Amino acid sequence: MTRTATTSPTGFTGRERVALAILCAAVFVINVSTTIVNITLPRLTEDLGASTEDLLWIVDAFNLVFAALVLAGGSLSDRYGRKRALVVGLALFAVASFGGATAGSPDALIAWRAAAGVGAALIFPVTLSILSNLFTDRRRRAKAIGIWGATTGLAIAAGPVVGGFLVEHVSWNSTLVFPGAVAVLALLGTVWRIPESRDPATPPPDVGGIALSTLGLGLLVYTLIEAPAHGWTSTATLGGLAGAVLVLVVFTLWERAHEHPMLDVRIFTNLRFTAASASITFAFFAMFGFIFLVTQYFQFVKDYGPFESGLRILPFALCVGITSIVGSRLAVAVGTKLVVAGGLGLLAAGFAWTSTASGTTDYLVIAGQMVLMGSGLGLTSAPATEAIMGVVPAEKAGVGSAVNDATRELGGTLGVAVIGSVSLSLYREAFEGDRLPAAVLEPARESIGSALGAAARLAASGDGGPASALVVRARGGYLDGLQAGCGGGGRRRAGRGGDRGAVAAGAPGGGARGR
Repeated sequence: MTRTATTSPTGFTGRERVALAILCAAVFVINVSTTIVNITLPRLTEDLGASTEDLLWIVDAFNLVFAALVLAGGSLSDRYGRKRALVVGLALFAVASFGGATAGSPDALIAWRAAAGVGAALIFPVTLSILSNLFTDRRRRAKAIGIWGATTGLAIAAGPVVGGFLVEHVSWNSTLVFPGAVAVLALLGTVWRIPESRDPATPPPDVGGIALSTLGLGLLVYTLIEAPAHGWTSTATLGGLAGAVLVLVVFTLWERAHEHPMLDVRIFTNLRFTAASASITFAFFAMFGFIFLVTQYFQFVKDYGPFESGLRILPFALCVGITSIVGSRLAVAVGTKLVVAGGLGLLAAGFAWTSTASGTTDYLVIAGQMVLMGSGLGLTSAPATEAIMGVVPAEKAGVGSAVNDATRELGGTLGVAVIGSVSLSLYREAFEGDRLPAAVLEPARESIGSALGAAARLAASGDGGPASALVVRARGGYLDGLQAGCGGGGRRRAGRGGDRGAVAAGAPGGGARGR
C-alpha cells in the first residue's frame, strides 16, 4: 500500500489510520452483536417466551457456526482474497442482522443468529490478517493490534449501553438493526479503502482439511452447548466429545500428510503460539460467562433497567479497552509472557471476588470486580493475539488469525455452556420441594425472568404471599448459581439463608434498585 508523507504520533500514515479504523469497525460489529444480544435476554423472555435453553441458544447459535467455520473462512480468504472475503462477510452479516430483527419466535431468532455466524467467520479472521499484512514491523503491529483489541472493550461498552437504551425506548428488535447498520457502513468503507491481499503461492484449496475442521470444531462446540441439557457425564455428551476429538485427530493427520495443508499443525509445537492460544481461550471463557451472568444479575436481582445495566458494565468495558493498548506495548517492552501471566492472574482474582456477590452487594464493590476482570482480559487477549500473529507467516495470516478467533469462540462458548449450566442447575435446586402450583412452578424453573413474571401474575391476582415467596426463591437460587458459576461453589447455600431477606425487598416487583 502506498504510504503518504503525513504520519500521526502513533507512526501510522493517513491511509493506514483510515484502513485501521475500517477494520476496527468490522471487528466492532462482531463484538457488539454478542454483547447487545446479552442485554436483550431478559426482554426476550417476556416478548418471545424464551426459556433459559432458548436464551443459551440465541447466544450460542452464533458462536457455534462462527467457531465451526472460522478456520475455513481464514483459509479461503488467504487463497481467494481477504478484501473479497470481508465484503461478502459484512454483507451476509448485515442481512442476517436485519432478518433477526423481524423474528417472531425464539427459533427464528436462533436461525438468523446462526446465519450471522457465517458472516462473522469470514469477517473476524480477515480483519486481523489484513492488519498483519499492513503492519509488518513488530512495534507498529503491536500498536495496531492493541487498538484492534481495544475495539472489543468499545463494543462491550456500546453493546449494553446502546442495547439497553434501544430496548427501553424502541424495542429489542432495534438492537439487531444497530449492528446491521454498522456492518453496512464498514462494508462501504472496505470497498472504498481496504487493499486486496492474498497468499501469493495460491495453493489448491484443502477441501478435506476444510471439511474435517468444520465438522470437528462444530461437533465440539455443539456438544459443549448441549451438555447442560444432557448432563456432562451423559452418553450423548461423552460420545460427542469423543467424536469431536476423533475428527480433530483425523484432521491433524490429514494436514500433516497433505502437500498444501490448510493449517500447518506443526505450528502448535511452538510453545509461544500454543500458550498464547490457551491464554485467549481462558480469557474469553471468563468474559462470555461473566457477561452472560452479570447482565441478568443487574436486571433480575438488582432490579436495574436495561439501560441502567448497560451503564453499570462500563467499568469492565473501559478497562478492556485501555489495557488492550497498554498490554500490547508492555509486551514489546517487558515480554509477552510476563504481561499475559499478570492478566490471567487478574482474571482469576476477579472471578473469585465476584463469587462473593449477593443481593446486597454495593455497586462500587461490583465495579471493583469488573475493573479486575476487564484489566485481566485486556492484558491477556491483545498481547497473546500479537504473539500468535508474530509466529504465523504473513502469507498465511488468514489461517493464523482464524486459529486466534477459534480459540476465542471455543473459550466463549465453553464459558456460557459451563457457567450457564452450573448456574441453571443450582437455580433449579432452589425449587426442589416447592408446593407452588405446577402452572407457576414449571415456568419458574426455566429462568429467573419467567419466575419474576409468574410472581407478578400471582400478585396481580391477589396472591401476594406466594408471589413474594416465589421472588425470594428465584433470586436466592440465581445467586446460588452465580456464586458457584464464578468459582464459589462453597458458598452456594448463601442464597438460601443470609441473602433471602435482602432479595425479598420490594417483592415481587422490586429488588435492590439504586444500590
